[in-house]
Amino acid sequence: MSGKWFFISGIHFLFVLVFCVDCHSQPDGKMVPPSLVDRKPVVAGQFYPGSKAALTDTLNAMFRRAVGKITDKPVVAIIAPHAGYVFSGVVAASSYNQIEKKKYKNVFVIGSSHHVLFDGASIYTSGNFITPLGTVKVDKELGNKLISDNDCFRENLQAHSKEHSVEVQLPFLQLLLGNELNLVPIVIGTQTPQTCQAFAKALKPYFNADNLFVFSTDLSHYPEYSDANKSDKKIMESVALNSPEKFLQTIQDLEAMDIPNLQTTMCGWTSVLTLLNITDDMPGITYKLIDAKNSGDTPFGDKTQVVGYAAMSVELIQPDKNAMEDFLTPKDKATLLKIARQTIVKYINDGKIPVVDQKDISDGLLQKSGAFVTLTEDGQLRGCIGNFSSEKPLYQTVQDMAVASSTEDYRFAKVTADEINKLEIEISVLTPMKKIQSIDEIVLGRDGIYIKKGLSGGTFLPQVANETKWTKEEFLGHCARDKAGIGWDGWKDADIFTYQAIIFSEKDHLK
Repeated sequence: MSGKWFFISGIHFLFVLVFCVDCHSQPDGKMVPPSLVDRKPVVAGQFYPGSKAALTDTLNAMFRRAVGKITDKPVVAIIAPHAGYVFSGVVAASSYNQIEKKKYKNVFVIGSSHHVLFDGASIYTSGNFITPLGTVKVDKELGNKLISDNDCFRENLQAHSKEHSVEVQLPFLQLLLGNELNLVPIVIGTQTPQTCQAFAKALKPYFNADNLFVFSTDLSHYPEYSDANKSDKKIMESVALNSPEKFLQTIQDLEAMDIPNLQTTMCGWTSVLTLLNITDDMPGITYKLIDAKNSGDTPFGDKTQVVGYAAMSVELIQPDKNAMEDFLTPKDKATLLKIARQTIVKYINDGKIPVVDQKDISDGLLQKSGAFVTLTEDGQLRGCIGNFSSEKPLYQTVQDMAVASSTEDYRFAKVTADEINKLEIEISVLTPMKKIQSIDEIVLGRDGIYIKKGLSGGTFLPQVANETKWTKEEFLGHCARDKAGIGWDGWKDADIFTYQAIIFSEKDHLK
């Protein structure tokens, strides 16, 4: 089965999808709700108990069996299953155990449509959501803003009328956070990865510690027990890589294996793809698998045909605050980039380092700090050299590294005068290095690493993890083998240091 056909058919195998024509649509295709109306529960008494008392007892029982909180880092998103509670409820409770019990500014609950296929995604703004535990407040103002500002969003009432992927998440949230949630309920109707990129672009400004994102999905549908475990493991590993491309490739690879009775590897793949498009270039993002089971692990499941479930959390760890964040202003960054370019021009043409006019130098640029200068040409690395500390002022360190990266990087020939205008300059100003005792202290995308063993050493800047999408072990292995020259497993008995960087480039500033 080709990848192109997969994106059209992946959910169709499992569900009957019908195209929706809303009787209140305008000529431009936008859906207009007839009046404010609360969305009543449609799977209460089926997927979960229909009375408040029974539902509360069931939720509390599931939380008692769930995996407890495994991190003290801020969790900004979770992936939770949406099947009947007797099958997936304990796994879902494990997801919710990871969130903070606090008042979030907004709670986004995002699920992929099981009943209606349409272009874009529908945000319910016509009223609130009702469950046996009460009424959940919908943030209609924010929902309407997202719709008005982004062509990929609309309100399609039919998309929500029978959809369970959002509804089944709400009782967990109500039990933990109460009913005043400021809910933003989103049902994705598209089957195209490009539209998921548009969703991510619109939602990314809200992806922070003030808000909570819940992505609703089950995993494999209907293979036998052992095949489900293998398929689900590969899918979860691909999600943890924080790479939309690798996630999509894994889905296609599994489809190509023709696993008996496998009708979909992940019914909510568009929801999870949206999440990955939000996080793939964000520093300090860590995906963690909390729990994984399938319906065959319950007393009610048949192991000859199962559905898989996973609980995952997404941590967002902000860079440590340090003095540099306070003194390195946008003007300082622009000044350093200008100095680096002027230095390369002068040195390549005349063999001299230019003298910088002190009136342009702020107190921040007089601080002593390590720095790297990275050069690219047509998107390809052209040179990168730096140091971790310096006895010179920062602006002079940048000058020295600009010269070194353009003329002393042994991997490349010296930059020629004809190339200078083609170069893109990036500067990484470094925090002091800190020796770590465990690789658990490393946060991919936030931390650079320096591995030292005897006289050998090598480093990767923090941004390398985001660019390569390596796992932590791959990040360490490549650094040990390719940079320090001590072999793939050399990091295991070497000294490992971490540092962070303030990274800025000419593409972010006028040359």
